[in-house]
Formats: sequence, C-alpha cells, structure tokens
Amino acid sequence: MIAGTPPVIAPTRDIAACRHLRRVVFIEEQGVSEADEVDDKDDQAIHLLATIGGRPVGSARILLMGDTGKIGRVCVLKEARGTGLGAALIRAAVAELRGQPGVSRAKLGAQTHAIGFYEKLGFTAFGPEYDDAGIPHRDMLLTL
Repeated sequence: MIAGTPPVIAPTRDIAACRHLRRVVFIEEQGVSEADEVDDKDDQAIHLLATIGGRPVGSARILLMGDTGKIGRVCVLKEARGTGLGAALIRAAVAELRGQPGVSRAKLGAQTHAIGFYEKLGFTAFGPEYDDAGIPHRDMLLTL
C-alpha cells in the first residue's frame, strides 16, 4: 500500500477486479467455497471499487430490492486493513443508496465479529445469528 495516498472509491463496471478481490479475501483467506462466493447477481448489482494509487484494494456490492439496498461482498485486502478503508467503503455504499430513488434503508449480513464495526457506522443488528458459508452472521439495518 502507498503510505499517505488516499483511497479513491467509486462505482465501477470492472467486475473482474471486484471478483479478484473477493476471491483473495473470501475464498483464499476465509475458506469460503467458490460455489458460495460466486453467484449470478453481479450483473444486476452496483459495484464499488476502492483503489490506492490506481491499485484495487477493496470492493463492495449493492443489490437494490424494493425500498432496501443490500450491501454485500465487502472486502479489503489484508495490507489495506486497519486504515479506515472498510468504513469508507460502507459510507460510500450508504451514500450511493441515498441517491437511489425509493430506497429508504440499507441492509447487510455482518460476520458476527464485525457487528461492532457496523454499529459504529449506524447499523443495528436484528434477528437471530445464522450460518453463511460456514461463518456466523447477523442481519443489520440502517434507515437512510
């Protein structure tokens, strides 16, 4: 990572770059199966790509479902973690949703170890804990 270089986070059509980041983080690091990570929803999603010095380092995916925007597939490469990039990606996703007509809330499925992270960004956990790809999760919601 380039020290002191601020990240650029923007919507992208470079789905291949987002998929590569997700492969590194979810499949290679976290052991999520390819069958669980790869689905047919990328073509209908809004993708955000975070770059530092032009190099992709993080991404998020947004699916629009009626009045709800579902934020998912949020990932940051290991060398960019702890820099605030994850929070910046979530804030960018929320900002993107606020610009979508008729969308009044943001939802996500948080790995349970990250609930506190999302609570600091305004999300509230609800419902029971559940297993997603072998990792415990809870749903979280933010009113826009």
